Amino acid sequence: MSTAARLSAYGAVVVLLGAVAFVAGATLGAPTGHLRPAAADTGPPPAPPPVPAETPGGLATSENGYTLVPATTTLPAGTPTELAFHVNGPDGRPVTAFDVAHEKRLHLILVRRDTAGFQHLHPTMSADGTWRTPVTLAGAGTYRAFADIAPTGGTPTTLGVDLFVPGEFSPVDPQPNRRATAPGGYEVTLDGELVPGRPGDVTLTVTRNGAPVTDLQPYLGAFGHLVALRGGDLGYLHVHPDGAPGDGRTAPGPAITFHAEVPSAGSYRLFLDFRHDDEVRTVQFTVPTAAGHPTGGAPATVPAPEAPAPEAPGHEHAEGGH
Repeated sequence: MSTAARLSAYGAVVVLLGAVAFVAGATLGAPTGHLRPAAADTGPPPAPPPVPAETPGGLATSENGYTLVPATTTLPAGTPTELAFHVNGPDGRPVTAFDVAHEKRLHLILVRRDTAGFQHLHPTMSADGTWRTPVTLAGAGTYRAFADIAPTGGTPTTLGVDLFVPGEFSPVDPQPNRRATAPGGYEVTLDGELVPGRPGDVTLTVTRNGAPVTDLQPYLGAFGHLVALRGGDLGYLHVHPDGAPGDGRTAPGPAITFHAEVPSAGSYRLFLDFRHDDEVRTVQFTVPTAAGHPTGGAPATVPAPEAPAPEAPGHEHAEGGH
């Protein structure tokens, strides 16, 4: 090949390489967003899950480092006896320091597992941490004992343990009720709904021989004390009264209002202690939950009727345990 021909071929190669470099550079510098898949439109971020209601207490014998230890788990039926127990702390030794809550250092609830035989007791503690109280259990069966405590420097806790009473057992089947009576002509009515996962109020109104009771006496720092137990497992719920005696706004009856929040649908047993004429009396209710969201939120909406519907035609508590 002549020199001129070789120079001509070389020039053509240079031009071709330059063109390839130009195209490559343009491609590398071009925007590449169109090469990525478009992000899916997921809409607004999901709402945070609702905060669950407080888990009932008393379902465990050990919790928060504390353990309920009865001296015996077998008691007789129909015979006065002593129930003794202690509460072990995180170090495995009996706890001897408790804070006062609702005027007592320990509240002991005894109830048979079918919710019969309810008792609210306040044992006394000896120097070694042993709690003792006299009890009489009316019938055979399995009972649940709840120790509601506030250990000094620790976490307020409700512990539970089963106790056994030998003998023939005939369970009761409590039916829903909104009215209950106590000896002495007392009647108590319950208003309000229990909605799963939603705070609410229940109001109990006390009358005697048909007249409103307006001179209830303070009991455990309030004009009434309410214990709520979940049907099935007897989960123990803390229910707090509205107001307090002597606060300038809380009347001594006839109505007593409590703030309650139940964690799940089902049936709940409510036990009200109230004091009048220097005696503590107990009434009990069985209350199914109302319609609502089991994990929180507003209750289901029910349409209002177009026209009003036509009208339809016309446990005493032993004071020695406190």
